[in-house]
Amino acid sequence: MAIVNRFEEVNPRRRRYGGRDVGKARTIDDLRCMARRRLPNFLYEYIEGGAEDEWTLRNNRAAFHRYRFLPHALRDVSRRTTEHPIFGRPSALPLVIAPTGFAGFFWPDGDMMLAKAAAAAGVPMAQSTVSNARVRDVAAVAGLRHWAQFYAWGGLEVQDALLDRAAAAGSEALVVTVDGPLSGNREWDQRSYAAPDRPSAATLFEAAWHPRWWLRMLARRRLPNFENLVDLIGATNPDIFAVSKWIGANQNPALCWRDLERIRARWPRRLVIKGLLRAEDALRAAGLGADAIVLSNHGGRQAEPAASPLETLPDVRAAVGDRLSLFLDSGVRRGSDIAMALALGADGVLVGRATLYGLAAGGEAGVGRALEILRTEFDRVLALVGATRPAELDRNLLLPAAQA
Repeated sequence: MAIVNRFEEVNPRRRRYGGRDVGKARTIDDLRCMARRRLPNFLYEYIEGGAEDEWTLRNNRAAFHRYRFLPHALRDVSRRTTEHPIFGRPSALPLVIAPTGFAGFFWPDGDMMLAKAAAAAGVPMAQSTVSNARVRDVAAVAGLRHWAQFYAWGGLEVQDALLDRAAAAGSEALVVTVDGPLSGNREWDQRSYAAPDRPSAATLFEAAWHPRWWLRMLARRRLPNFENLVDLIGATNPDIFAVSKWIGANQNPALCWRDLERIRARWPRRLVIKGLLRAEDALRAAGLGADAIVLSNHGGRQAEPAASPLETLPDVRAAVGDRLSLFLDSGVRRGSDIAMALALGADGVLVGRATLYGLAAGGEAGVGRALEILRTEFDRVLALVGATRPAELDRNLLLPAAQA
């Protein structure tokens, strides 16, 4: 099986597209190849890497290979739709762009590019606390379903300021990330820095070989910053390194269910808890009034090794039933991955790396291309398994690999 899963070994002359025209990218892996060529290695490592030995990172993808489709035949699939409700409202895909940091380093105004592409594609976007644009600016993008991601960092005054800003911006949902009491041990990422606020000489030398990236950054006249935090950390005009240092000192390993109850009481709209994997935690989230959870291991960047969300999805769905919406992230790269997640009980997926590859490859157009690739693949899978809409995907369409 290993040979047929590697396209280079099927035909050694095959190569991923790595040019500059995002329209020629056929797969998310093509956009990944383009991003690798365009970004300095320290930034590509930030997107790509995981914690420690990266077993979790690899297992997130491998989990999708442990199932096989068992298609229905001779069904009329001439009229199909990829539209699926998210929180009772139509979404062009059962997909949300996941909260991701550093987007402004991958492309100028990267968070705005992600938001505009999401709005054009008709899917929601969750904006990270550590994005490089203000919540109110991204939420104001015309037609965008804006979700605000929230880290419970610092004291209550900082936390409440972040919550109030998201509410004032009109964010549809608050996404509380709970799998980061401390930062994961991302060793390969750490090798790029001589100190937390100083890239190594080797990093700077390698980055010098990416002049187009430098020109895009220099056109902004200043480095991107964590704009949602700069005025909350008690420093005068802090740069991104000073804010990063504050984050490191103000993470919240004491975060517990009582804190989530307080957040639920204060937040007036949809509440999503991101970073759960256990069925009993999902049940407790439902009990405190969460509207949704995201099964997640943070893309393989936190606990190592950790279970894949796809592995725990069936048990969690069985436990919570229809009490809340159930999403997953970590490892989604194909339309078939979206279909498998829905067949196993998810209401939708969050994608992070896939859209960041597109952003690094070509800005807003690259993000749009990533979403279109996933939509086209998902639509094709629907037809090939005998379904006309996402709601028709269920467990009967899948066989565990051991039975295939």
